[in-house]
Parts: sequence; C-alpha cells; structure tokens
Amino acid sequence: MLDTLSLGRRPGSMRTVQQHIASPSRIGLEMIAIREGGDIDLDLRLESVSEGVLVTGTVRADTVGECSRCLEPFTGEVSLYLTELFAYPNSVTDQTTQEDEVYRIEDDLIDLEPAIVDAVGLELPLRPLCTDDCAGLCAECGIRLAIAESGHGHEILDPRWAGLAAAFGAGSEESSSASDSKNNEEK
Repeated sequence: MLDTLSLGRRPGSMRTVQQHIASPSRIGLEMIAIREGGDIDLDLRLESVSEGVLVTGTVRADTVGECSRCLEPFTGEVSLYLTELFAYPNSVTDQTTQEDEVYRIEDDLIDLEPAIVDAVGLELPLRPLCTDDCAGLCAECGIRLAIAESGHGHEILDPRWAGLAAAFGAGSEESSSASDSKNNEEK
C-alpha cells in the first residue's frame, strides 16, 4: 500500500518511491512465479493528475519455475515497467469506468498488488525454459537429454514392417542366431 496523502491532489505534484517489499502471495503463472514472501523491488514515481495518481516505474523480482521441456526447477528474474492510473474517488474516471477497467484509490491508499499481479502475469512466459536451448526429455525413456549420452536414441521398428523383419531375421538378436544355426544345419 502506498500513501497518497502527502502527495496532495494538485496536478503535477510528484514523489518517488523506492521500496523492497515481500510478495504477499505467489504471483505469476502455473509453471513460473514470484514465490510468496519473495523480495519485490519497486522504483516508482507517483504523479498527481486531475483524475487520480499516475504510477510509473520498474518492478523487479526473482522468479522460481519449472522448465516446460525438461521439468527441472530453475530460477530467474522478472523486470517490468509499470504505468497505471489509480482514480480518485468520485472523479469522472471513477464514475465512468467499470470496476475492473481502472484501479482506484481507497482511503488515500494505493493497493499495488492487483496491478503487479496483472503486469507480472502478462510478462512471464507461458512455457518457461531453464535455458533457451533446452533439449527436453527423451520421448521414449524420459531421461533429460541434457544429461543423456551423446547419440542417445532408441531404435523403433514400425509395426507395419514387423512381419517382414521377422521373416528375414532383421531387428533382433534371436532371429539372427536362429538363422545362423539353420544355415549351419543345411551345410
């Protein structure tokens, strides 16, 4: 909460706010977010305008997440530029907008949490990655490809060719040893 009482209502008056606050709840998306209790750094300017208080500045915080490709936990940072108008009670803006269209000042206090939640939700990626070149997981065995041996792969025989492969002994050790013993018997 930011107090606007000392700012006054004269358009053009402004003040800066630099604060470190603890996140009151988890802020973000399902796979990446600012953890509850995590530090949020605010470097803001509050400017009185005719309809309310214009809040501009940067919001920075550390994030924790899970990679959408390899499912490993990772940490990062979100930094965004915030520009929001908080309307005075009974101002024209307050009276002519819907409840969710503009933020409002209540009892000379600005509640930044909804504005930060909305801005962070738009800034964070829907599919976060631990690194830009994350290879993900092997589709067959589930091992993380980043730690798998080079050339990791699985030979998969198309079921449509299985009958042909069995007839000619291709694709299995048992088939090749059976055909070798058959050849030895014929000699």
